[in-house]
Parts: sequence; structure tokens; C-alpha cells
Amino acid sequence: MMPAHQTVHRVRFHELDPYDHVNHAMYVTYFEIGRVDALDSIDLGLDTLKNDGYQFVVTKLNVRFRTAATAGDDLTISTGVSTFGRASTVWSQEITNGDATVCTAEVTVAVTDRTGKPIRPPAYIFERLAALEVAN
Repeated sequence: MMPAHQTVHRVRFHELDPYDHVNHAMYVTYFEIGRVDALDSIDLGLDTLKNDGYQFVVTKLNVRFRTAATAGDDLTISTGVSTFGRASTVWSQEITNGDATVCTAEVTVAVTDRTGKPIRPPAYIFERLAALEVAN
């Protein structure tokens, strides 16, 4: 994946399972960290969205695990938007440890109002997200 944005995260002890690998549920958190960091980088942070009356809500998450990570590993979370719909986007994400792909995700994110009702976003949201666009 040619990333639009990258975030580095060092694995901490409390993120491990009994086998000393990152617990599978932690990768969902890592992907969230990457998306939030990417949004901040384009001045579209969660506070900005909330203040403007919008939310990004994950509606679908597909994760593929490839290899394990463990405490002290510096993981790179690559994040980009691969598809723009009318009221949603699809995000492509990859976590790597050096040259090794640890896992990948495809995340569908809907734009909603504060009550959670899906809506078409104003133009400025997709205009800013275009800076994170990656090839499908």
C-alpha cells in the first residue's frame, strides 16, 4: 500500500496476550489511532467534526492478520482513503513491523449527524479527505 499517512506506535506490555503477542483486539485500536492521526493531519479532527455537527462511524471492518508483533516493536500504521461514496468512505490500512506486514484492514466509515443518522457530508469534508486518497 502506498500510504497517504503514517503513524508509528510502540507496542506496550499491556497490549499482549498470554502468548506474548499483541492481542488481536488491539489491532482495531491501532487502526483507529492511525485514522484519528490522519484526520488530525488534514485539520479534520474528531473535535472539529463534532463541533460542526458530524461524526465518522465505523460500519464495517475487515481485518487480515499475517504475522505477530510483540512488546517493544515499533509498528507503522499506514492509512489512506481508497473509496468515496455518497455518505461514506472506505479506508485502506496496513500495519507493518519493518518490512513485514503484520495485518491489513479495510474499514467502511459512514458520515452521520450527531444522532447517528447517515447523511451526505458537506463538500469541505470530502475535499479535505482527498488529501488522504490512495489507489484502490
